[in-house]
Amino acid sequence: MEILLREHGRFTVVSPRMRLDTGTAPDAQQQLSALLDRGVRQIVVDFSEVAYVASAGLRVLLSTAKRIRASGGELRVCCLNETVREVFDISGFSELLPVFASTGDAVREA
Repeated sequence: MEILLREHGRFTVVSPRMRLDTGTAPDAQQQLSALLDRGVRQIVVDFSEVAYVASAGLRVLLSTAKRIRASGGELRVCCLNETVREVFDISGFSELLPVFASTGDAVREA
């Protein structure tokens, strides 16, 4: 799975570029864990290049969110397409994670 990283103020923007499913979730988990291990505590996951997210991808987000919150950080998501947004809404993830329309909105200070 290709994941692009870029810094935007205090946030690290993580942009996966494929489906987030059972085949790609382990790589995504490894890359997000590596960021946390390096001390990154403010992450935005940009879904603009993600066509689909499965339960395995949601588990990656949940475990990352729990770990980052325990260290005083925050995980935000943005740019959900209609399909991904529906998965977030049905699974309740729209209530668990802050969801933003754009990367710019997601990286603004709260």
